[in-house]
Amino acid sequence: MALELAKVAGATGAVGTVARGAAAAAAPATSFAESLNKLVDSVEESQGDANTAVVDMLDGSTEVHDAMIALQRAEMTLQFTIQVRNKLVQAYQDMMRMPI
Repeated sequence: MALELAKVAGATGAVGTVARGAAAAAAPATSFAESLNKLVDSVEESQGDANTAVVDMLDGSTEVHDAMIALQRAEMTLQFTIQVRNKLVQAYQDMMRMPI
């Protein structure tokens, strides 16, 4: 059946999207805690990459623009994580205000 969907997906884009969605739904889902752990790990990794890029820039082995890109990537990752945290806190507070 998946082979038939793949053949049809080559003919139409919409069916290809559905086939990919069905394949993604069949994959094991990660828990919410795992997703948050991955997010925090990505922040730590991007911060480490930025620090390494700055040290390499100071040594002269990396260009300034590469270090700036790494710093901006780390900043954006951190800001995204902060916004996720803010939305989680807001959702928790909204739930706590709900009458029983």
